[in-house]
Amino acid sequence: MGRKHEGSKVWQYYEIKDNKLVRKKKFCPKCGPGVFMGDHKDRWVCGRCYYVEKK
Repeated sequence: MGRKHEGSKVWQYYEIKDNKLVRKKKFCPKCGPGVFMGDHKDRWVCGRCYYVEKK
């Protein structure tokens, strides 16, 4: 009957250090702030526009 809902995974993108919000992942330079890039072993990839940066 489908997958069970896992809940929010906000903790993958942000963390709190010294009462400040710190972003863990990079933003896409083409799409702008708010669109995170996926962190792979040898590259960063935007899931929206498919922009790729090598590490």
